[in-house]
Amino acid sequence: MFISFEGTEGVGKTTLIRKIYEYFERQGEHLVLTREPGGTPLAERVRDLLLAVNHEEKMAHDTELLLIYAARAQHIQQVIIPALDAGKTVLTDRFTDASYAYQCAGRGLSKEKLNILNQTFVSQMPDITFWLDAPIELGMSRARERGALDRFEQEKVDFFERVRQGYHELHQLYPERVKRLDATQAPEQVFEDALIYLK
Repeated sequence: MFISFEGTEGVGKTTLIRKIYEYFERQGEHLVLTREPGGTPLAERVRDLLLAVNHEEKMAHDTELLLIYAARAQHIQQVIIPALDAGKTVLTDRFTDASYAYQCAGRGLSKEKLNILNQTFVSQMPDITFWLDAPIELGMSRARERGALDRFEQEKVDFFERVRQGYHELHQLYPERVKRLDATQAPEQVFEDALIYLK
């Protein structure tokens, strides 16, 4: 299986991924745990560029999108496809839905640009996408507790409201793949809700 985990900042993706990883491991599954942007040494260097807050110039929205897809192309070819071909289950913290939510809904970039990039560079979509949904203020308060905020986390609330709306649109467009989980619940309950779709 290929499973992605999505949501705005501080919704508990890392906790859920860890619980699902342990669940599959107990069942004897061979797993690959990865993330975007990142997942390979080269893609992680691109991630550092994307998250850094101290650039000398403001990063253009198109530049942000293209950097993400440069990292994604490397990630797909070096990690995701080889793992799936080897019969492993892949769990990724973010994938293409994040680009729709953050760069299209959040930044206002054209969906056509995203469609072209997906058609050109994305050869494999997740079987299931778990969208962890929670009010923005709740997630941001959790994110602030983790420490210094990265370039995305420093965005204003209205940006994240648009991102959340973007995820809602994806949930409506692809209900068979994108499963909404109520991330205001206790982590154990979020995990139990996710398990319903994995059995």
